Amino acid sequence: MVCAVIVDDSGRVLLAQRPAHKHLGLKWEFAGGKVEPGEAPEAALSREIREELGCTLTLTGALPRFTHAYGTVTIEMFPFTARLAAGSPAPHAHEHAALQWVPLGDLLKFDLAAADLPVVAALQDITLEQEGREARAGHPEPLSGLPELPVQRLSTPAEPAADPPSPS
Repeated sequence: MVCAVIVDDSGRVLLAQRPAHKHLGLKWEFAGGKVEPGEAPEAALSREIREELGCTLTLTGALPRFTHAYGTVTIEMFPFTARLAAGSPAPHAHEHAALQWVPLGDLLKFDLAAADLPVVAALQDITLEQEGREARAGHPEPLSGLPELPVQRLSTPAEPAADPPSPS
């Protein structure tokens, strides 16, 4: 499974409400979905977001992946942080009951799907780390919300070694 923490220019994140008739009906979640066999998590997220929200994203980072057990089913989650891509239409609820932009500090006020709670915890850890750096530096870092998170590549092909310069 993949999900996107989509951050807007105000630092708010997008939550999507699951349809009432689906598993975990009316729970709130970060949009995303299943990774198809042979599909990279980043490609799966791009496909799922186009299908569910009708928009395109620029990935800004990867949060730690984790597993979550829902009774008889265990999922592996690959969470990413993202922004709307330049020129992308605004997100629309094609498959969800509702969408809402939420300040980071208000996420736990929503009835979130249990598999999204570790994502919120990772976001809170990043925020605390950022606040600690700001306190040590004596001034705020030039960030609005979460635009620049540490990127943790999940499936990056090996870079070819540079050829040494040829002797002259």
